[in-house]
Amino acid sequence: MNKRVVVTGMGAITPIGTTIDGFWRGISMGSCGISQITAYDTQAQAAKLAGEVKADLTTLLNPAEARKMDRFTQLAVIAAREALVDSGINASDSDMNRASVLISSGIGGLATTVREYERGLKRGFDKISPFYIPMTIANISAGRIAIESGFKGDCSCIVTACASSAHAVGEAMRHIRHGYSDIVLCGGSEASVLPLAVGGFTAMQALHLGDDPLRASIPFDAERSGFVMGEGAGMLVLEEYEHARARGALIYAEIRGFGATCDAYHITAPDPEANGAIRAMREALADADLSPDDIDYINAHGTSTPLNDKSEATAVHAVFGPGTSVPVSSTKSMTGHLLGASGAVEAITCALSIYRGFIPATINYRVADPECNLDVVPGSGRNTAVRAALSNSFGFGGHNASLVVIAHE
Repeated sequence: MNKRVVVTGMGAITPIGTTIDGFWRGISMGSCGISQITAYDTQAQAAKLAGEVKADLTTLLNPAEARKMDRFTQLAVIAAREALVDSGINASDSDMNRASVLISSGIGGLATTVREYERGLKRGFDKISPFYIPMTIANISAGRIAIESGFKGDCSCIVTACASSAHAVGEAMRHIRHGYSDIVLCGGSEASVLPLAVGGFTAMQALHLGDDPLRASIPFDAERSGFVMGEGAGMLVLEEYEHARARGALIYAEIRGFGATCDAYHITAPDPEANGAIRAMREALADADLSPDDIDYINAHGTSTPLNDKSEATAVHAVFGPGTSVPVSSTKSMTGHLLGASGAVEAITCALSIYRGFIPATINYRVADPECNLDVVPGSGRNTAVRAALSNSFGFGGHNASLVVIAHE
């Protein structure tokens, strides 16, 4: 018999809030976290905007430990600490051998790679930092957090580009459901607001190149022209229901379904017929033993690129019906695209939408696109009961992941 999997802790550090409460306040208010890039001088580059975390991370970490972490790991550790405190888990009420860590990153420590490469050119590559490799590898956030938390179960890092942390949450659910773990700290982190990453996405014509933050990340809008890079981290503590109940934990929501597929179509472009996305959503619904009519809200991948939003709208219409009225919003309109961290942050959004009774908006939406004929919750969010939500995440390489989150009963 499958075990139930519930959310008992959450942590977030994003462009619209540097704590879980701050993040939700930003979501509720429809805040725009996109602005001119401050991390470096953009004069020589076409893309000028990003969703940056506006916080001095060194004040949130021990300075000595912070120096040995890439920014993506710093973000991950901060969010993970918050999620663990929120959950109230400790070694006295839980078996640490059955507590696991699944934390993803799409790119990993790119800032450290750039810095050490430049240092190597000047000083010789045998004189770069001895911490270079452990600061850069994508799995190091999971490893550091396991060491800090004392979680001694499985510890791994799933890398599926922008679907990475959605896969982490889905696999964490399966881990608990099938009895391998009682607790899994899962999520994702990304910190790639850097000239190299921004230039790479610009070269492939994926980024928005305008200078108006209010018309930059505009998912499903007919005038969308590319995504806006974001950074941040989102972490969830998932727990087996009876384990959570036995220790009197607060339960936010339940992770009920997971679907994962591959387009097997193109290295970057989505399948225009959206076959993989359709199957991912249907698999997630079947896994949750729900029908499309049971879903009250869809948090879309919604990147604001012409191809992605059209393909996702096609998938939603195929699964939910051509005249569907289910609200479908993209919170990337507020945060920008957090790449490998986006799926976890959006799973948190779904859990809080259920817990708080609120559907987030797609902000700055103005011009309807007939090829994306959906209720995108334009402008402002809605106070309404949400019993079940679906979250989509799609990544380069054709990776698709859909999660179903439901109200705890």
